[in-house]
Amino acid sequence: MDSLEGDGDLQFLLTGGDLLKVRSSSWKKTRYFKLQDDCKTLWYESQRTFFKSNPAFSIEDISAVRPGRQSEGLQKYTEEQVGPRCFSIIFKGRRKNLDLIASSEEEARRWVVGLEKVITSTKGLDRQVKTEHWIFNCMRKADKNVDDKLTQKELKDLLLFMNMEVEDDYAEILFKQCDASKSGYLSGAEIERFYELLTQRPEIDIIYSEYARTTGLMSAADLQQFLVQEQREEATLADAHALIDKYEPDEKVKEKKLLSKDGFLIYLNHPESVVLSPTHATLYQDMSQPLSHYFISSSHNTYLLEDQLKGPSSTEAYIRALLLGCRCVELDCWDGSDGEPVIYHGYTLTSKILFKDAIQAIHEYAFKTSEYPVILSLENHCSVEQQQVMAQHMSSILGPALLTQPLGDTMPTCFPSPEDLKRRFIIKGKRLNKLEAAFSPEAAADTADYDAVSEDSEDDEKEENKKKLKLAKELSDMVVYCKSVHFNGFADARDNLSFYEMSSFKEGKALELAEESANCYIHHNVDKLSRIYPAGSRTDSSNYNPVPFWNAGCQIVALNFQTRCADMSLNQGRFLVNGRSGYVLKPSYLRDAASEFDPITLTRGPWLKHKNLHIMVISGQQLPKVKAKKTSIVDPVVRVEVQGVPADVAVKETACIDNNGFNPAWNESFTFEVHVPELALVRFVVEDYDSASDNEFVGQYTLPFSSLQMGYRHVPLLDQNGDLLPSSGLFVHVMVVDA
Repeated sequence: MDSLEGDGDLQFLLTGGDLLKVRSSSWKKTRYFKLQDDCKTLWYESQRTFFKSNPAFSIEDISAVRPGRQSEGLQKYTEEQVGPRCFSIIFKGRRKNLDLIASSEEEARRWVVGLEKVITSTKGLDRQVKTEHWIFNCMRKADKNVDDKLTQKELKDLLLFMNMEVEDDYAEILFKQCDASKSGYLSGAEIERFYELLTQRPEIDIIYSEYARTTGLMSAADLQQFLVQEQREEATLADAHALIDKYEPDEKVKEKKLLSKDGFLIYLNHPESVVLSPTHATLYQDMSQPLSHYFISSSHNTYLLEDQLKGPSSTEAYIRALLLGCRCVELDCWDGSDGEPVIYHGYTLTSKILFKDAIQAIHEYAFKTSEYPVILSLENHCSVEQQQVMAQHMSSILGPALLTQPLGDTMPTCFPSPEDLKRRFIIKGKRLNKLEAAFSPEAAADTADYDAVSEDSEDDEKEENKKKLKLAKELSDMVVYCKSVHFNGFADARDNLSFYEMSSFKEGKALELAEESANCYIHHNVDKLSRIYPAGSRTDSSNYNPVPFWNAGCQIVALNFQTRCADMSLNQGRFLVNGRSGYVLKPSYLRDAASEFDPITLTRGPWLKHKNLHIMVISGQQLPKVKAKKTSIVDPVVRVEVQGVPADVAVKETACIDNNGFNPAWNESFTFEVHVPELALVRFVVEDYDSASDNEFVGQYTLPFSSLQMGYRHVPLLDQNGDLLPSSGLFVHVMVVDA
């Protein structure tokens, strides 16, 4: 937090103040909020007295701070005039928002600005500093009587907090090694010595000593050799000098143009040294190709926070998906009371939200993570009157960003590019006529019949549910590049459908096509869009594996973003790259109308680039506990998976390390054969081993095979919600060689 030292907004948070906490129209209570001195924790209480039992949460638990009456709670339970004094703290995962009202507009602004500064500052810390913060927090918890001293009993507690079970003998040895004063407790420099012993990385010491050939330190030439030989980087001597300048903490060592062990560790912990290539983390792909040439991050039942039978609908769900880079959201629209259309999962107990509120939230958050176009996939069950209201809301709220005409003056023959459509909204839905009608002077009919049960509906095979609904011209005219049509086979689509006419496929039907007619599907997806959606039988909003559909060139593979699972982590991994823009360019053989590629029966072609992937899982750092009980310690096991074409799918697993989530070491090597690298994803999964039941999830990280950095790399870990586990990770060695 050094960057904020002396900052007025930080001082304001450290002093704290009263805020009105809002839970309902009748539950509004004053609470005293204050940022703790560690700048990592926010505490609150009804009096200005702070006890250990007080509610508190970590700054790292906060997903966002939203000024004004943006949350559903504040909109529901407060009057419009208090808007400028309101703000909400949004948490990661499924924890409820904290809705707050300050005593003045200026005070609300200071809370929002101050918290945003602290959050940004925390995100900017490197792994090394985060580890120090984490150990400091564990020490604070273990120091029961808050005397800044650790007894042997408190030391044992500290190790338990740190997810490390040690024998009493070992704890005693550690304690005696550090208790230089023989006082029976550790304080000051003795705690620092204990910290040094804890944070030793013997595996990195070995690597360092192998290359530190200049009086036990690394010269620029030594570092260059390490970068070229181990990290497979095209590094010059000047690059090595620049790294020493950047990472060496000891000024005297830096003056001699050397890199100490500490500097080397800081370099290895830096974000640019992680397993994901930094060039791929930014926007690096050609964004000027037709829309159909990209995989597009897509959500199903976007409005749901939980399951699709009785779970809550919420505008918050749209905000979360959009902030994750989702570029295609779904709106299930039904007639509501007072002439206002609503969104919910029809014929179920899910709660309802107003269509206009959803559009407002989408408008506000659509382009915060990515500037590339957002597709609004409408499943329309509304009367003509309420369809007209839908059209009015979209027109007035989205304004000129809503695409209602094809780009250019002539009838297009293919999709525009994501670049052409930056910051634009595209409507996907039914249309009364062909797009060509937009260029002909004669007016179309005002309304026409269409099947109420769209191709996206879970009940689309039940004839009794098919009734005719009318489509309002105002809504129809807004559909430009994504006209929903039924799919009647690839030959019919090739001969009779225009590029902008797209079909949605239920996962079962799509999987059949992806396995039995993959090459035809690939050709279809070169110039037309395909949307895949989960089967209606998934009432728990579970997901399917998206990989087979990407292998067949399908662009809009819609998943339940509200359900965090292995399938969703594959989606997150696929769209981790290209600046998290939500658009990833398909490989050339999925964009070629004459492509002979078939993912099921691999033949020779530009897609076949046979590689051997060698991964050594060396060690883990600060793995979180999965059970709240103080004495429960993780028994970590690491699984490395390759997902891609069927021939490349493989899973390898390490042995389990008993009772050590703090610094487990495996040193196990695996080799994977990868035939189609451009479609492969690599997934690292850490689990808590259980011999009696299923292993429990600890963390995971997925990235495209082509985005791997070689050499010694740290792998960050994400929790079940897809959020970064602040100080946890794996240390691995990666090598890719031609087979």
